[in-house]
Amino acid sequence: MCVKELKSLELQIQKVLEQIKATCMDIFSTNLVGIYIHGSLAFGCFNWDKSDIDFIIVTRLSPTLQEKEKLVEDLLKIDKMCPRKGLEMSLVLEEYCHDFLYPTPFELHFSNAHKQKFFENLSEYCAHMNGTDKDLAAHFTIIKQSGIALYGEKADGVFGDVPKANYLDSIKHDIENAVVEIVENPIYIILNLCRVLAYIKDDVVLSKQQGAYWGLENIPVKYARLIDKAEESYRSAEPFSMDIGDALLTDFSGYMLKQIFER
Repeated sequence: MCVKELKSLELQIQKVLEQIKATCMDIFSTNLVGIYIHGSLAFGCFNWDKSDIDFIIVTRLSPTLQEKEKLVEDLLKIDKMCPRKGLEMSLVLEEYCHDFLYPTPFELHFSNAHKQKFFENLSEYCAHMNGTDKDLAAHFTIIKQSGIALYGEKADGVFGDVPKANYLDSIKHDIENAVVEIVENPIYIILNLCRVLAYIKDDVVLSKQQGAYWGLENIPVKYARLIDKAEESYRSAEPFSMDIGDALLTDFSGYMLKQIFER
């Protein structure tokens, strides 16, 4: 990517983030505690072709149904400016950020996976879109370590500590079906398996890209080409393509899951 393209990309991301910030401030006003970026943007390995824009909105009190609907409507507009994988947002109450509870209660989710239901019946979906989510333990941990405060005070003042056992359960939950999912989604699964094992072995919280680098140093060499190709595809616009069948993918995922779940 040339310098001109890189600067254009940075400006586009900044424009999206400013729109998110303005929308949240307008809707929630003094109820808004903060907006916190996690994921690849926070780790500095964002790829417009492969990444989504991950963020957590924190409010003091539960939003009204009307506020939820307005937020979704505005995010759908902002989403048109976003990369193909779009926005991934969770709205969480301040009390659960400060005094962590697992699985963590949430007030609203927004992502590509939910779009169709938003279009079908926005009011009904927003009314029932709440519950608990194990993934938030991982998101909070990353925010505490590497997150970006788009609005509000620093993460340390909002997010309490996530117990290591909860973080580990969260990231294990994300890869427990890796043997099946790796064939359809090899980049995500390969890199995630690496960073989960890195946490178990070395107690380090890594990005997907950092997980690949760790894997190349710590996982048997017969899997090195697989990991290297996944990392190369992750940071570029290139699709994952190797002249192998599914056998090596399933062998790798089986080996990694054994290392992860039998320790």
